[in-house]
Amino acid sequence: MSSHRVVTQGGKMKTVSRMTVDELRELVESAVEDKLHEMIGDPDHGLDLRQSVKKRLRRTIRDEKKGKPGIPAKEVTKRLGLRW
Repeated sequence: MSSHRVVTQGGKMKTVSRMTVDELRELVESAVEDKLHEMIGDPDHGLDLRQSVKKRLRRTIRDEKKGKPGIPAKEVTKRLGLRW
């Protein structure tokens, strides 16, 4: 059986068998997102954002730079009634 190696965020090579569940989940999510973007592109490309959305995005980016945690994805999906 071959050993599959991937590069983690720290730039170190790691075999899939040595990845944590979170690292593997992040790898799969990133690969799926990349493939979807490759297949369908950005459907919102060229569209303008409302001022209220721009303001909220700027606030989120500012808060993240200050180290303020955002809302975890599990909480967002729960609030929206989605399954994670």
